[in-house]
Amino acid sequence: MAIGLYIIGDEILSGRRQDGHFAKVRELLAERGLQLSWVSYLGDERPRLIDAFRRSMATTDIVFSCGGIGVTPDDHTRQSAAAALGVDCVLHPAAEVEIRARFGAEVTENRLRLGEFPAGCDIIPNPFNRIPGFSCGDHHFVPGFPEMAWPMMQWVLDTKYRHLHHTRNWTEASFFVFDAHESRLLDLMQAIERDYGVTVFSLPSFGNAKRARPHIELGAKGDPDKVAPALAAMRAEVIQRGLEVDADPL
Repeated sequence: MAIGLYIIGDEILSGRRQDGHFAKVRELLAERGLQLSWVSYLGDERPRLIDAFRRSMATTDIVFSCGGIGVTPDDHTRQSAAAALGVDCVLHPAAEVEIRARFGAEVTENRLRLGEFPAGCDIIPNPFNRIPGFSCGDHHFVPGFPEMAWPMMQWVLDTKYRHLHHTRNWTEASFFVFDAHESRLLDLMQAIERDYGVTVFSLPSFGNAKRARPHIELGAKGDPDKVAPALAAMRAEVIQRGLEVDADPL
């Protein structure tokens, strides 16, 4: 199962808020031996959200969605998820319990609307303020606030997907080649992929603060038992071709 991420909000696209979800989700997944397969940034536009959710809900992907589950006019995520599923938004009984426990005598109809989710979904507990998110199958919807979203995503990963943790034996490694062109190394990269069953990557740079000279980060990723010999063979051939290499990490 691939894992995807939606980051929703006009404030992200306009730059009024800086996104931190992408980096944090990568970190949460890496701690569990998992990887992010795709990420999509979307504004608060209901037709586009509906279309995106319909497409991802037609896959077997595990998907996290951050943002837009409030009740202000610019929040469309709950309604869009419901429309993608072809169901109504209804007050979830467990969400109502949480919201009433949070607000007590100060509960209002508008606050209860925070618990209106697509019919048939499950809630995601929110340890920050008890206003839950919701799950529709393998799609999991949490607020945009990091202090709420991140522990809620951790809960989903550890409650629903613990059986997937560290089930894939995977690593990546690389070295640096100076003053080289990718065209000179393309045949080598293709041969290494074919002969060793790994994925080869090439990241060229015109130079940076640590390495002023143009260079290519050349590497392989996949099964650790295959990556090590693949990288050794690739490095040896690069040196054989008269190119300078450097194994120090960036």
